[in-house]
Amino acid sequence: MDLGIEDKVALVMGASKGIGRAVASELAGEGARVAIASRSLENLGPLAQEIGATPFAHDSADLDGVPALVAAVGESLGPIEILVTNTGGPPGNADPLAQEREAWEAAHRTLVLAPLELIRACVPAMRERGFGRIVNIASNSERAAALAAFKTIARNVAGAGITLNTILTGRISTDRLVELYGGDRASLEESARKEVPVGRLGSPEELAAAVAFLCSTRASYITGVALLVDGGLTRVV
Repeated sequence: MDLGIEDKVALVMGASKGIGRAVASELAGEGARVAIASRSLENLGPLAQEIGATPFAHDSADLDGVPALVAAVGESLGPIEILVTNTGGPPGNADPLAQEREAWEAAHRTLVLAPLELIRACVPAMRERGFGRIVNIASNSERAAALAAFKTIARNVAGAGITLNTILTGRISTDRLVELYGGDRASLEESARKEVPVGRLGSPEELAAAVAFLCSTRASYITGVALLVDGGLTRVV
């Protein structure tokens, strides 16, 4: 299937590893001109060389730095037409009330405010071009706030040819999963065989394929949705 995104300019956040890295690789494989961002340029070097992406240093917590990042991508590659807002998330804790207020505030800043600032900075150029694809990667309570905001914004920009969708992740085999659940990949795979209906962990590449479709011209009538990529783990309809 031709996704119709060849030569489209894409910015993928949190691209140094895991899901972000897989998404950047998938979009580059479809012919997009990919900008990748992470806190450190050093972490992005190998991926940039491997897929022909352009690296940019940006800390998700730096809300004031968003306009400069978007402008830099525009000067280097052209106006951003595809935006994937992906961040690593806060440290895991089985007891949410055990988190200090500062941890909740930091999570809200990076998981809700940061994506919204990126959208605010990218939408004007998308409106001008009559095309935009924005995908957020979500999984926890703070990201649910972003999900609600995305739903509202999606209705507002739909007439301009811009879609906003959210990917809800399940147990994807990344370093982040190990950080959240502890143990090692082998023990996590064993748990997945018992608990995930498809009987295994998902791969970052499988999730990236879903992101790429939502970024495509083929997905022009899909907006404001939250797509589960979780191997059937979620029980609620």
